[in-house]
Amino acid sequence: MSTIFAPSRRTWTVAGAALVLVLVLVLVLAWLGLRAWRSVAVAGPAVAADDSGRVILLNLADQAVRDHRLVSPQGRNAWEFYLSVLELEPDDAATRETLQRLFPAATRAVEQAIDQGELDQAERELRLLHEFDSGNYIALLLAGKLDAQRQLRVRQHEARAAMLQGRQARDAVQPAR
Repeated sequence: MSTIFAPSRRTWTVAGAALVLVLVLVLVLAWLGLRAWRSVAVAGPAVAADDSGRVILLNLADQAVRDHRLVSPQGRNAWEFYLSVLELEPDDAATRETLQRLFPAATRAVEQAIDQGELDQAERELRLLHEFDSGNYIALLLAGKLDAQRQLRVRQHEARAAMLQGRQARDAVQPAR
């Protein structure tokens, strides 16, 4: 009678676990390799061809647009990044086109800042828009709206000061009880 060696249940479990582990490891390495290949394919030639920082600024600007940071916060918004690209390359048609495309959304952000009473913020944002297109009629209208809001705020402060002075005068005239 011949006997056939049959692996035990434990041997099959260990072998199965090892196989699953190897498959997971291969999949993870493939996924990481694919990500690395994509980043080289997308950014590799552009980075190698352009050491001036233009690509970095464009990537920061694109991320800021995705994060809805169009004209604020100061120093970390898409508009300032795109303007920096134009400082490096004033004839960059693609960047100019992007700013032109984003201009309506930027003017809405400025108007929203004015409407919320954030006048200093709105003024800073409006300066950014003027830096790109100083003759834009919407930007000029917003400058007028900003000026009107500032004047209204001054009048409100003057009225409040007059009211407080009136109270102080009445309190000074009335004898102490």
